[in-house]
Amino acid sequence: MVTVAWAPTARPETLRLRADLLARIRRFFADRDFLEVETPLLGAAAALDPHLSSFVVGCDGVADRDLYLQTSPEFAMKRLLAAGSGPVYQICKAFREAESGRWHSPEFTLLEWYRPGFDHHRLMDEVDVLVCGILGTPAAVRMTYDQAFEELAGWSPRDADMGMLRRAAREQGLAEDVGAETDRDGLLDFLFSHTVQPGLAGRGAVFVYDFPATQAALARVRAGNPPVAERFELLVQGVELANGYHELIDPAEQRRRFECDQTRRRERALPAYPLDERLLAAMAHGLPPCAGVALGVDRLVMLAAGASSIDEVIAFPISRA
Repeated sequence: MVTVAWAPTARPETLRLRADLLARIRRFFADRDFLEVETPLLGAAAALDPHLSSFVVGCDGVADRDLYLQTSPEFAMKRLLAAGSGPVYQICKAFREAESGRWHSPEFTLLEWYRPGFDHHRLMDEVDVLVCGILGTPAAVRMTYDQAFEELAGWSPRDADMGMLRRAAREQGLAEDVGAETDRDGLLDFLFSHTVQPGLAGRGAVFVYDFPATQAALARVRAGNPPVAERFELLVQGVELANGYHELIDPAEQRRRFECDQTRRRERALPAYPLDERLLAAMAHGLPPCAGVALGVDRLVMLAAGASSIDEVIAFPISRA
């Protein structure tokens, strides 16, 4: 039996396109006087978000505890910001266990950058210039999280109680996916991915911003009725391409959120990860007001190449590693 498992899954012309896009990205940031940085892929702490799972790497004789392949370079890059780096960007590998499929790979390439002095609106402007320049698409449309639901689902999440959210999930055929233990944010995530995202598939580039305060992650929360998280997602043809924040800089609030995430992980019987005390110390030293964004490079190449699977734009996906 002849096997071709040694061969790359990406065609040579796709790899050339990928290399060209990486060169254009680097020129974009060089023209704006960014510092390109490299941070460790192995870290003593891991992302605590219950939706993320980190690879654990035993390092006997090197470290006194397990290390984690990083799901994002965010924490280390913020430590650089606190040390006075100014605007920084990085193109690196990131790792998330149990993520695979058409748009996902457990090992993937991430572009991440941070702008001192920016809020999420100014950062959306910059993301728009980069992405639309590369893809040759018109400037992105912008809508709030509430507006996206009102337009594409026909109702506002701020007015929806749990009963309404469960009914909406059943109407979308999600009864089997939504268990009794699913919380409000879990239901909203299901409904966003099954009603809002498909509705954006034919609209080119769209920024959805000002998420519910309960979905702030590492973003600031702006007071209001209701309060909102100052974060955004960029979707292109309904595909999530980038996730950005007007960054939280309060170390006490960051610690509180980390501890809440740890509690949620324990409640879901997920692996326990240590807090990143080095990040918290850097924030206490003084993280400058800033905005940051992570963009999936593989997905960007997919969109530029018209590829239908992430394996088509990676030389050797995990199945052939």
